[in-house]
Amino acid sequence: MKVRQALAEAERRLSAVPGQPRQDAELLMAAALGVGPGEMKLRHLDDPVPTAFEDLLRRRLAREPVAYIVGHAGFWTIELEVGPGVLIPRADSETLIEAAVDHFRGRSPVTVLDLGTGPGTLLLAALDQWPTARGLGVDRSEEALDYARRNADRLGIAERSEWGLGDWSDGIESAFDLVLCNPPYIERDAALDPDVVEWEPHEALFAGPDGLDDYRQLATQIERLVAPGGAACLEIGAGQEDAVRELFAGMPFTISSRNDLRGVTRCLVLRR
Repeated sequence: MKVRQALAEAERRLSAVPGQPRQDAELLMAAALGVGPGEMKLRHLDDPVPTAFEDLLRRRLAREPVAYIVGHAGFWTIELEVGPGVLIPRADSETLIEAAVDHFRGRSPVTVLDLGTGPGTLLLAALDQWPTARGLGVDRSEEALDYARRNADRLGIAERSEWGLGDWSDGIESAFDLVLCNPPYIERDAALDPDVVEWEPHEALFAGPDGLDDYRQLATQIERLVAPGGAACLEIGAGQEDAVRELFAGMPFTISSRNDLRGVTRCLVLRR
């Protein structure tokens, strides 16, 4: 069977799995071939199907996330190595970078803090966006920080990034021009797709009965972390805007929100 025929058959089989069957099939085939999706479509559609493809396809049919299978995920302008133990970057989180770009409007933050950095997602995207900025990424997981360091090395950003093992901002005394944070915000009893709940780390997903536990902790710390003229961009879950706004009320911030591409309020912006 040729690659083009196998892609059509794989798309049919993957239609039983929630997601994007054609895109998933192409990503898996490209990984099996050891090339990028673009090169696969330009040069390899009439090649024989690699033997590794069927195993990758079966893993996806078992609901393993594509990003874990192929070992990487795109975010903003960068590609990140990911795997079991780290939260997979999602396009929704790019809303935070969009909000930050809008806040700084042609100028660059000097310092960036990413709380709950995972594989370095938000910090490395910000440092790629602003080549003169420096940043610190913090996470409770040493495994996640190992991914972040490797990503920083591969992207050529290692000299401008530092990584710290910690519980949010405990032990951090500096203020930053830009604070980014995608905390856990899912209610403890929420029903999630098997692709998520059976694979991704629960400590990066769930935040107590109402999903607000980590925002409550951040609300005790955020004021001292944002430098004058700076901003904090916090990811929030659908329907959480009013509750999270209330936690930061009375602080010296101008608070606004920003929607993701689906029109869901996804980012709370605290401007100082």
